Amino acid sequence: MSVASVSDTNSAAQPGAAALPRPPQLSITRRRLIRTFRNPLVIIGLVIIGFWVLMAIGGPALRPYTYIEIISTPWTAPSADFWLGTDRMGRDMFARLAVGARLMLLLPVIAVSVGVALGAFIGLITGYFGGLVDDIVMRLMDIVMAFPIIMLYLLVIFAIGPSPINVIWAIGLGSAPGIARLVRGLTLDLRGREFVAAAQMRGESSWYIMFSEILPNLTGPILVDACVRVAFAMFTTGFLGFLGLGMPEPTPDWGTMISEGRTWIFTAAWAPVFPMIGLSSLVIALNLLADGLSQAGWVD
Repeated sequence: MSVASVSDTNSAAQPGAAALPRPPQLSITRRRLIRTFRNPLVIIGLVIIGFWVLMAIGGPALRPYTYIEIISTPWTAPSADFWLGTDRMGRDMFARLAVGARLMLLLPVIAVSVGVALGAFIGLITGYFGGLVDDIVMRLMDIVMAFPIIMLYLLVIFAIGPSPINVIWAIGLGSAPGIARLVRGLTLDLRGREFVAAAQMRGESSWYIMFSEILPNLTGPILVDACVRVAFAMFTTGFLGFLGLGMPEPTPDWGTMISEGRTWIFTAAWAPVFPMIGLSSLVIALNLLADGLSQAGWVD
């Protein structure tokens, strides 16, 4: 009798013998989430962003002054009474920095969300259907992307004027072509996969396939791309404020605060330095977050 036969006989003779239970298999999304929150880049990025979120929510309540009150002489140095000093009109810099954080966190996120929604819709349509519509729409996207993006923002703001809504539309419309090209390329790859063919065989509509089968598989790349775009949108918002095209007075705008304080940098360095630290830290945090998400497997 062979060794294999003896082994099989012994196994069969043991009535209590049973296969060990298999450990539960984690879904791909759950494994990605575990890797994400163990990634040091993600943790550092979230800590920085969380600090500024808390600053935007609770910062103004820490000071007895509002961001529009004139409480001292211009360019008063930081002290126990004025934690970050005062600005050119004698207003509390801490209160203005905290309120300005709200705009810096909200406007770019909303603007990029508009761009993602518009760009993803265009990219799904053109990538899935292809043909003449794809050619025409993509050539229009190429024309828009041929313009320097900052110049495009300036043209839109000059045409319709500076305001929160106009900044959102300028950044959102400027972001849409790049997102559309990204989503189109990914859709062209996914539309030939087996799960799409199975949905077609079930008789599912094209809209169902695009938004229920293809789009969920694009969330990772779109999320990583959106983090980078929000960082650039924050820089752009600060840049527009620096040029005098940001929020109108008395609304605190970090870019405007940097512009006002730059001429006094040798005598009142705190005026431009604190909003510069805020803007640069948020941009760095979002780039760290994007890198961490990539390392965690959200971009295959």
